[in-house]
Amino acid sequence: MISDDLLSFSVGDLQQQLLEKQEELTNLRFQQALQQLEHSHRMPVTRREIARIKTLLREYELGRRELKEEE
Repeated sequence: MISDDLLSFSVGDLQQQLLEKQEELTNLRFQQALQQLEHSHRMPVTRREIARIKTLLREYELGRRELKEEE
């Protein structure tokens, strides 16, 4: 389920969020490799967040979801 806060972002904001989450996942992987990862549950959570953002961007691309109008 896609959260309401993601639905409120524009496409540009979603792309920025995607880059930030991918960078976060990379950092988590480095921490795991160096055995410095304190919160191992963050890796699957971050992967799911990336998947949600990618799904939402794809839905906008295919026209299955429309951008909400600013009020």
